[in-house]
This record gives sequence, C-alpha cells and structure tokens, in this order.
Amino acid sequence: MRHRVMRKFTRFCLSLLGSAVFCFAANAESADDSLLVYAVNIHQTPMQSWGPGYGIYLGNGLFVTAAHVAGHTWFTRPKVAIAGTEYPTRVVKAGDYETIDLTVLSVDEALLPTRLALRRNPLCAEPPWPGEPVITVVPEGTARSRILSPQKLPVTVQKFNTVISDVARTGNSGSGVFDADKKCLLGIMSRKISVPGEKGPGKDQLRDIAKYFVPASTIMQFLPAELRQEMTFSNIHNKELQIRVQ
Repeated sequence: MRHRVMRKFTRFCLSLLGSAVFCFAANAESADDSLLVYAVNIHQTPMQSWGPGYGIYLGNGLFVTAAHVAGHTWFTRPKVAIAGTEYPTRVVKAGDYETIDLTVLSVDEALLPTRLALRRNPLCAEPPWPGEPVITVVPEGTARSRILSPQKLPVTVQKFNTVISDVARTGNSGSGVFDADKKCLLGIMSRKISVPGEKGPGKDQLRDIAKYFVPASTIMQFLPAELRQEMTFSNIHNKELQIRVQ
C-alpha cells in the first residue's frame, strides 16, 4: 500500500514538474515572438531573383539591413515590406559588403502601421560575450542560438569576432540578433563563415561553421551623429522610467 502511494505521489510530482517546464518554455517562446514586430523584408526594385531580404526596425522611421541586401541603392531603390505592403524609402546611409555591411533606410513614420511607428528598438550597450544566449529574428519567426568565441574559428577568419554558432536554423543576411535577456539589438546578420569540407568525390564542398553579425557598437558608429543618442538601451530604458514616474 505504501509503495503504491509513493508511486502515485512521484507521478504527481513529475506531472507538476513537466507542467512547469512546459509553461516556462511557452513563456520564453512568447517573449521571443514579441520581437517579431521589428522584423521586415527588404525588396529591391525590381525584386531580387533570390527572394526578399531582411531588415530590422530601429525606431523613428529608421530600418537597418545588410548593405549587400539593399544592394547599390542608387540602382536598386530598396523598399521596406511589412506584412506584404511595400513602403518607399530614403537612404540615410549606405555601406558595402567588404567594409561595413550596413545600410540604413528611412520610411515616413506617418505611413507605418501604428503597431510599429511608436516603437523604439534599442541597441545593446554591452558587447556580446562567448556563450551568451541570443535570439535571431526574421518576419517568419525566431530561433535561439549562442555567441561563439572567435578563438574557435580558423585564424584566417577570426577578424569576424561577433559570431553565432547555429547556422542552419537562424536568420540570414539582414536579420536581427537580439540579447535573449534584455531584448536589445546585438547586431545585424551579415554572412556565413565556411571552411573547406572533406576531400573526395562529391565532397569538395564548403562547410558552414558560424554566422557573423555586424555588432551594435558598429551600427551605433555608422548612424549619423544626430540619430545616435536615441538608440541605446540605457537611454530608452531611462526614458521609460521617467514616463512611469510622471
């Protein structure tokens, strides 16, 4: 009798534990999905043959993407696409793939959906650290990964010192990399890092080992000086506190 009672009690405890784990996972997924509002598509004109690219909303009508996603903007005339609707852009600043793989575009805030226009997406003030959990974000969904130490990369590619470890499941160029705790923007995805695979018949292919993202510190310096002050996590957080106090 005693053994039966103990078995029932054990099953009950395991059931509670399983429910708690499920609720925690569901809450984490819900919190991750809250970042989807910032993710947009970038369309060249005409649409690029490889499909829509990705970008992230910063606030104040500003969107950031990888420079190679927007292309040579004087020619491609990029548009921001949100839920299938295209918005004309003004090029605030354009970089290039080989130096600073960033382009910042501006859309008239009056044209943007209300759910987006009033939002501010802060850049992280602290640099990423090896092992840090992150969330990559594209309009289609989110995926978790971790910061990889550049020392684990081949010496020839260690100059790309802000990288994540999960290649297959995470967003591609122009997608956002967010701090999993503070939900601030850590960077914009730029490229895959690949090394030669196994040699032999049918095996002379590259093997993807990491993805490099342009860090928030570089994005901050890339922005025109008059736009920088509004974009840090600490500034936005302090303003929110002031509003609550008032």
